[in-house]
Amino acid sequence: MEIEGARTDRLGLLLEQFDQAREMAEVRLTGLADEEYLWEPVAGCWSVRRRGEAVTPRAYGPGEWLLDKGAPDIPASEYAEVARQAAGGMTVAKIAADWSVDVERVEQVLAHTGAPEPDRTPVTTIAWRLGHLHSCFAGQWEWTFGARRQDPKLLVDFTPSAGLALQRFWALIDRWRDSVAAATDDQLDMIGFSQYPYGSDPDDPFITVLAGANLEFIHHMAEIALLRDLRRSRFATSA
Repeated sequence: MEIEGARTDRLGLLLEQFDQAREMAEVRLTGLADEEYLWEPVAGCWSVRRRGEAVTPRAYGPGEWLLDKGAPDIPASEYAEVARQAAGGMTVAKIAADWSVDVERVEQVLAHTGAPEPDRTPVTTIAWRLGHLHSCFAGQWEWTFGARRQDPKLLVDFTPSAGLALQRFWALIDRWRDSVAAATDDQLDMIGFSQYPYGSDPDDPFITVLAGANLEFIHHMAEIALLRDLRRSRFATSA
């Protein structure tokens, strides 16, 4: 059975998935206020903080406000991804460079057996999740469709304003989507069409980079939606 208007080509499927995810995310982010955007559900959250007040050693950004970033490591939730990278032919040295860890850490992960290690992924604010997504998509646009010169860590001027952050974010997402929609079949199959330096993009066909970008958008937006639900429930309960 064919659904009228539905695309079944590989780029069309990814674009429709992205469009649907974006539509749902925009609805879920409607009315986001500054205090909710910056709400820290537990102590020690990663967030957007003034320069000099960041709680992490590698916080970054070009302006007054920085995005928290901790010491490099490979979280337990990403062990399967490291195994896939190795199985796909990436060298241990290249995997280590991708994750900004030493070779020994990658070897530990690849040799890991038994019960999973405790997940040490930090709890983050909505501001952090949105800033992280913005930084990733800005960097991938620059290193795929742009001049491929600017450090992705210097592309986003982070802000404590939810409204301004969303305005800038959706503008960037529209630019990304328009550029992706114009990609040719040859570009989709091209290994290294994206040269984004913080990940495996230079070693992957662009079609797989797009699939990964969709997944990044979907799972972080789901986390943001959950944080909104938790905050609403907590404040409603305590009222």
